Amino acid sequence: MEPDGTGSVQYDRWNEDNINMDVEASQSTMTRLYIRMCTGTVGITMKAAGALATLVIIYISGYLTGYHVHRCT
Repeated sequence: MEPDGTGSVQYDRWNEDNINMDVEASQSTMTRLYIRMCTGTVGITMKAAGALATLVIIYISGYLTGYHVHRCT
């Protein structure tokens, strides 16, 4: 039985001083790197640069392969 006058719930354990709201400090280095390099404006720039570099590599490898296959001997 509860004594009279204690009809309220105690939230002492949910005190704001006890809650760790520092999310950045609790993340790993790889997670912070992913968030910085793969989202937002920097993420779009990195994806565009990666796509351009991939196309250039495919073009050069195709050019070299075609040169070696079709060269006149």
